[in-house]
Amino acid sequence: MALRAFLIFFLLFLVLVRPTLVFAQESLLVADAVRGLSAEVLTEELKVRFKDQAWRLLRARGDAANQRDVETSREVSSREDWERLRDERLKRLRKELGVSSALPGKLEVRVTKRIEGDGFVIENLVFQSRPDLWVTANLYAPAKPGKKMPGILIAHSHHRPKTQGELQDMGMTWARAGCVTLVIDQLGHGERGDHPFRSERDYKKKNSGYRWWRQDYYYRFDLNTQLELVGESLMGWMAWDLMRGIDLLLARPGIDPNKILLLGAVAGGGDPAGVTAALDRRIDAVVPFNFGGPQPETRYPLPADAELRFNYLGGAYWESTRNLRRTGVDGFFHWIIVGSVAPRALVYAHEFAWDKERDPVWKRLNKIYEFYGAGDKIDYTRGSGSVKGRAPESTHCTNIGRHHRQRIHLAFNRWFGIQVTPEDEYSMRLKPDDLLCMTDLARQELKPRKLFEVAADLGKRQVDAARKHLEKQSPDARRRQLRLDWLELLGDVDPRQQTKVLSRNNEILADNKIRVERIALETESGLVVPLLLLSRGLVQDVRSPVVVAVSQAGKEKFLRERFREIADLLEGGAIVCLPDVRAAGTSRGSRGEGANGSLSYYAQFFETPMLGLRLRDLRAVLQYLRSRDDLKVKDFALWGDSFQPPNAEGTDFQVPKRVSGRPKFSEPLGGLLALLGALFEDDVKAVFVRGGLSAYGDVLSGPYVYVPHDVIVPGVLNKGDLAAVAAALPPCRLQFDSLVDGLNRSLSLDKVRSQYAVALKSYQATAPKSLSIANGRSNAASWLLGAKQD
Repeated sequence: MALRAFLIFFLLFLVLVRPTLVFAQESLLVADAVRGLSAEVLTEELKVRFKDQAWRLLRARGDAANQRDVETSREVSSREDWERLRDERLKRLRKELGVSSALPGKLEVRVTKRIEGDGFVIENLVFQSRPDLWVTANLYAPAKPGKKMPGILIAHSHHRPKTQGELQDMGMTWARAGCVTLVIDQLGHGERGDHPFRSERDYKKKNSGYRWWRQDYYYRFDLNTQLELVGESLMGWMAWDLMRGIDLLLARPGIDPNKILLLGAVAGGGDPAGVTAALDRRIDAVVPFNFGGPQPETRYPLPADAELRFNYLGGAYWESTRNLRRTGVDGFFHWIIVGSVAPRALVYAHEFAWDKERDPVWKRLNKIYEFYGAGDKIDYTRGSGSVKGRAPESTHCTNIGRHHRQRIHLAFNRWFGIQVTPEDEYSMRLKPDDLLCMTDLARQELKPRKLFEVAADLGKRQVDAARKHLEKQSPDARRRQLRLDWLELLGDVDPRQQTKVLSRNNEILADNKIRVERIALETESGLVVPLLLLSRGLVQDVRSPVVVAVSQAGKEKFLRERFREIADLLEGGAIVCLPDVRAAGTSRGSRGEGANGSLSYYAQFFETPMLGLRLRDLRAVLQYLRSRDDLKVKDFALWGDSFQPPNAEGTDFQVPKRVSGRPKFSEPLGGLLALLGALFEDDVKAVFVRGGLSAYGDVLSGPYVYVPHDVIVPGVLNKGDLAAVAAALPPCRLQFDSLVDGLNRSLSLDKVRSQYAVALKSYQATAPKSLSIANGRSNAASWLLGAKQD
């Protein structure tokens, strides 16, 4: 009996258990093979040919924009030509910045302290620029006010706020000379900073690289990112603050409305000063340092043919005020902005040495002033040495140095009768604390708000309005509307050409279990998308589900960290495609592709931001896969993933910029591409998103931003945010897993469900079982294969 029982058990084992063990062994074999795959696709020749491809393509567009600008400038031969060009470009600039052509209204001002000086008085004051948003400022006035006093407004640099010594010197000197001088804190600087890092005492970690004096400048990244989401810009809001400062000056008794002067300091002050003077005709003279032409980093001497070769568009590192969105397509180059001041007075100002004889912008500006017969209204000031040199040979300054002010004094005397010589300059500097404006009492009564709070309220109103409009439409109409809306945001996202295979290599692995294709796919001229195509080793005459997996980190991370899920997909009969879209994974170049976004700022010179360019790449890959007769593609599933762990619960986000040990930025690119791919491609039938950004609106939840700039879409909240996209996807199967917020923190299921209420409602009405939300327990392969079987 025992032998008989053993034989029966053994037969059952052979029939039932052994196939499972064999399958498990085969699955492990496939998984190990996937994990061991190389992510390399490009040959050495192709690597050289397409090195830094994303950057080179953008720079090629920049070169083309510069060439068009050269041709445009040559066509300007009369005052009428110039004014036609000027008016057209300023109209576009106003639209992009959101700065109204109407003059600002009545201004609310509160003086919080008065300081008596030697021949002058200082008023520490605050004024309301926007509802609940207050500007802190020091106003220097003559002790005995006159009846026709010039009004001077100074925009400080990003080096130091309004209390810095050079600004005090100018304020006191000009006040003693009979002028009223206003020095404001620019948005995000000084008393208006949303971060707490004001001195060495504010961060105690040793050897961290903490530079307290640069934090206002660094945090411009966060301010601009948050403003972009609501369709605004840091430049637009800074220019508006300056226009409100003009209001304040003109409201003062005794101010001469024909003597309103604006100075913009060397680094970050000249940009908004130049833009404001172009948009506000009440300004009678402007001194925009380092704006309009050559920069402190420009190499001298300029070439003899500088007019043809000069980079009028600009270099576009992450500096958010100098890089004006859509400059490359709308043509409001810096020289046109500065030239728009004519025939009003202009001091073309340079911090360091300047090649006057070869500067093509200087020539253009003088030509414009000649159209008006106003050659006496343009002047210059310059320093010596270079930004890399040392004082005294190099004339470094924090805002506007004594050296630079010499010619400014001469020009102001000539134009406005302000009689100040270098010997007349006065300096009796006060401590910064003496010049603080937002007192405890003022804060208690005025209840000033932080920028992110104001932006968050604006964003919420935009999202609510967009969703309310969309909810009134049928599902098909809603999807069509969302496509139009996102085309407006993303620009040209259609594949540029029929894709071209530059190289294709096949191999069979894991005992004929895996077929690997390494494909270099040229999706547009000058751009290659390297991809891996994984399938079962034996090609079958059936329609296999095709899963396209994308992420910021690229295909190599999928192979190393998602190999088991990929193996499960292959064993389940799916074809898996792993592409590296531009500037992601192995397509990442060496130029300007960090979280701060030099590359993405350059992309914003044109109509298509980086997210739009990458969506174009993804759609080109889908186009190629459809064209393959051997794949027999019926439909697609998109898998968007992140390999950046979320920041832990309890993480301190109140950390200075540019120090070691900061919290990690999220990597939401994969999830965003998967969602948008489904919006634009009808044959995407399933979307799996892991580690994606839950909502762009979440980036406005506090003063700190931990989302890379290359996924930012200006104006996105005007279109209803990501939940509106999800709501337009039924009946496409959709799963969100482990979504993160704007600080790269994991979100609870309840929070995600709340954010996606509009999508849940949409799915409940049309495909109630097709949207699911999870929190770290999902297997992408199981869900995607299940989606294919439903």
